[in-house]
Amino acid sequence: MLSRVANSIYWMSRYLERADNVARFIDVNARLILDMGWERESAQWDPLVLASGDEADFKARYSEYSEKQVVHFLTFDEKNPNSIISCINSARENARTVREIISSEMWEAINTLYHLVDKHSRKRKVDDLQSFFISVNHTNHLFAGMMENTMSHGEGWHFARAGKMLERADKTARMLDVKYFLLLPNPDYFDSPYDTVEWGAVLKSVSGFEVYRKRYHRANYRHVTQFLVLDEHFARSIRYCVRTAARSVADISKMLEITVPVNDEFARLEKMLDEADLDTILSKGLHEFVDAFQFNLNVIDQSLYKSFFALERD
Repeated sequence: MLSRVANSIYWMSRYLERADNVARFIDVNARLILDMGWERESAQWDPLVLASGDEADFKARYSEYSEKQVVHFLTFDEKNPNSIISCINSARENARTVREIISSEMWEAINTLYHLVDKHSRKRKVDDLQSFFISVNHTNHLFAGMMENTMSHGEGWHFARAGKMLERADKTARMLDVKYFLLLPNPDYFDSPYDTVEWGAVLKSVSGFEVYRKRYHRANYRHVTQFLVLDEHFARSIRYCVRTAARSVADISKMLEITVPVNDEFARLEKMLDEADLDTILSKGLHEFVDAFQFNLNVIDQSLYKSFFALERD
């Protein structure tokens, strides 16, 4: 497989996962506002920008963390490369260049998302966009099913899976880090019904609420951190995502019959997660743990580029 094709498939998958996560975060935050009974004007919208990692860009072009401005920035701002509209446009462009590799069903699903965004792009209130966010999530689920069932599970499929899982791990880490920072220091909320509702919202943002409740009685920072960082079986936990991405990259290496340094980088990150335990993470600081994790993700992303995307391979 040519490196440009592999790169396009990888980023097609990452951009779709990124758009899906942004839609989840906004929709869950809007519902949390209703559950908490907050006034719309004083509701928290800044955590969504912090979780996206685009705080500097937002502050340079927007005046306040209001619902209208945050929703526009994250949803329809074409100058923001990580907004939903930008991600879906980028995913579609990458998919267009590899139409001979992906299935026609996958292409149609991406086109559906593209036209869905265009249809809703003039809306500014989150209440008017909740059906849109749900549609983005559902279409991404549909795309994932089509990728699983209509695409050959060769190099291209593994690149797509690796991209999706690395993006998912990054967004799970960011959301947990931001919410932990905002919720834990508040003595009025600690171990209260409010605390439970807000940690429940974190779980809902990664579609993990029902799975979590089957294992734990109530949502609290310790159990949520354990579940989202170290759980071996939940499909959006950091540990699961890294392991799955690592397996796909290892399989690609075997198919190409090459040895690449990125496999060693994955091994180091997996070891870090395997040796981690909840008490150590919390005592040393979750934020510090997430910083170290994201540094390693960046190292892996750069190593992936050098290993597979920088040079043409037949």
